[in-house]
Amino acid sequence: MRLVVCVDRDDDLGRKAQVAGPIVGRASVLDAAVRLGTVDPEDSDTNALFAAVSLLDELTGAGEECEVCVLTGSPKVGVLSDRRVADQFDHVLAQVQADSAYLVSDGAEDEFLFPILASRVRVDGVRRVFVRQSQSIESTYYTLVRALKDPKLRAKTILPFALVLLILGLTAAGGVLPWGIIGLAVVLGVYLIFWTFDIDEAIIDSVRSASSDIRQGSVAFGFGLFSIALVGVGFLEGYNLYATGPSAPLDRLLSFLTGGLIWWALGACVWETGRAVRRTFARGRFPRSFAVATTSIVGIGFLSYGIVDLVRYLEGLSGPSQLPLLVGLIVAGLGLVIGAGVLQQYFKAVARRAAPESAPTT
Repeated sequence: MRLVVCVDRDDDLGRKAQVAGPIVGRASVLDAAVRLGTVDPEDSDTNALFAAVSLLDELTGAGEECEVCVLTGSPKVGVLSDRRVADQFDHVLAQVQADSAYLVSDGAEDEFLFPILASRVRVDGVRRVFVRQSQSIESTYYTLVRALKDPKLRAKTILPFALVLLILGLTAAGGVLPWGIIGLAVVLGVYLIFWTFDIDEAIIDSVRSASSDIRQGSVAFGFGLFSIALVGVGFLEGYNLYATGPSAPLDRLLSFLTGGLIWWALGACVWETGRAVRRTFARGRFPRSFAVATTSIVGIGFLSYGIVDLVRYLEGLSGPSQLPLLVGLIVAGLGLVIGAGVLQQYFKAVARRAAPESAPTT
């Protein structure tokens, strides 16, 4: 069987038409196309969905056994959206025993997912969908205005510019423009970090997971709330040491880190414990990854504490008597981090050896 695959990498179907992927079957795909076209007639994904159905009819008319499906990603295009597309494709392949596929794309962005499809089935080709437009409306102004109505592009271009104007305007009105420049650098730095590593998407997924845990009465929510409280205690303890510490700025900063590190490491361990308990209840066995995660957290804590003490020693803020302690912390931290990596590889080797034994025999 051949599978006609249409990919909505940025999940316009979910955001605009409230249609969740994957979508399998000619009738379901047509219904999704009509709903998306009704909500946003100018979305190119609508044409791609109709093109996928058209290709299905063309192949079926030629006597081939075919099926059509639509895979959806995430509005935050990147690793998370590609992972969702891959999971949905695996789900579709579990239902439809296809040995080949044909990709229908409305642009180069969707074709970035070609390796994901090709790693699972043979991909016979790609059909691109181009939307014909009237020459009279293809002006630069129209294209720019329509592009800026896209929430994704608007968030990437207008938001940083708006932050610059807002912060500079408020600080200039208050007569503290130098502080505005400093605040602007911090805000833009945080924004770029969130945008680069998809932290905002991770936060949204965490909030959704916490909401689901509350409704289902999951014990993981209690662990998560406790770990967040421990992180807050770490910041408070660090701030107290910073405020009452010595006058040297570097020494006060190091005191802040020293006071918060142990609480942050403890919060991370509590968080991992909650995840392990939830997986134990869901799967009936304690996850091996808990040992790897906790070993890494403790190792990183030791290593960070040792680095802070090393900086204090190199700056002459502590005496030679602290040298054995900081060396021991750094060595222990490196050992635990390396040990966590070795333990992870050991668990993978055990899983690979167990896989052939657990596979059903024919």
